[in-house]
Amino acid sequence: MFTKKRKKLGKTIDTLKAGEKISVERKIEDRDLLLYLGFTDDANPVYIQHDYASRTPFEKPIVPNIMINGYLSSAVSMSLPGPGSVIKKISISYPKPLYHYGTLNLELEISEVRHKEHLVLIKATGKDGLGDLVLEGELEVCPPYPWKPMTYDAGTFENF
Repeated sequence: MFTKKRKKLGKTIDTLKAGEKISVERKIEDRDLLLYLGFTDDANPVYIQHDYASRTPFEKPIVPNIMINGYLSSAVSMSLPGPGSVIKKISISYPKPLYHYGTLNLELEISEVRHKEHLVLIKATGKDGLGDLVLEGELEVCPPYPWKPMTYDAGTFENF
């Protein structure tokens, strides 16, 4: 436990500023869809059956919205603010579907930093490869806390 190398934390609240942005691009592959659908045991035909989806207004299989949320969550926890972050609240709409084999272009921008609450507000947009909006929303995120020292003086070993 004490010898493992720690992963680098994301940006702490003191280093974050309104207007910071990141962009993430994800190509949706069959493998991703099958892993998600297998893990969740979701067999909705609009996600996997071309013959069914072709008879709906979608016209072809779509990517589950909750799977898109997973990519959004990953962008927060891996990029902005980064490792150690926790999403506290999320509000998302999906104006258009994202289709199989499509590309998801996510953009996250910090709109507000709330030091007293230890929260940042992040505006999120997602577009497909054609530039059509497939996701828009806002997240309240708790950025990572700095590492605390692991010494006896800091009270870490009180139970020993």
